[in-house]
Amino acid sequence: MTRTFTVARSILVEASPQVVYGQVSQPALMGRWSPENLGATVPGGEVPAAVGLVFEGHNKRGPFRWTTRCTVTKAEPGRRFAFRVHAIGLKRPRLRAPIATWEYRFEDRGGDTLVTETWTDDRRSWPAFVTNVFDRLATGGRTFAVFQVGNIDRTLKNLKRELESAR
Repeated sequence: MTRTFTVARSILVEASPQVVYGQVSQPALMGRWSPENLGATVPGGEVPAAVGLVFEGHNKRGPFRWTTRCTVTKAEPGRRFAFRVHAIGLKRPRLRAPIATWEYRFEDRGGDTLVTETWTDDRRSWPAFVTNVFDRLATGGRTFAVFQVGNIDRTLKNLKRELESAR
């Protein structure tokens, strides 16, 4: 079975690219929309992140909780925000390894914004068999690519609902 390393989904949000970027570029707020993320510990708190910022993401899936260390790699207001996940652990991210990259693109559509969220699997050095077994155990029988499509869809719908209800 061929591995899928990247999945992306999009949604149209009735808000400007600057408004949507202003929310998504604050990792501490992500827990408001994501089905897995509980937010983040960010130096400086709830402010838009800059390239090079390192933060810790707090996550849960069912009864399991873990923390990741992430670094912002793109911060282009109103256009693009991205970060890579490069360490993981239970309470503290102790295991260092390429894990994933998350990217958000914001396209102006006449005052509204087409938001595209992309997940890229950075575990390229993992043997396919090991990845397949690990993914199915961690996601309840699916690959991470399939699992992340559902997470991205829920995140984008929650983001849309929150930003449009705030108008």
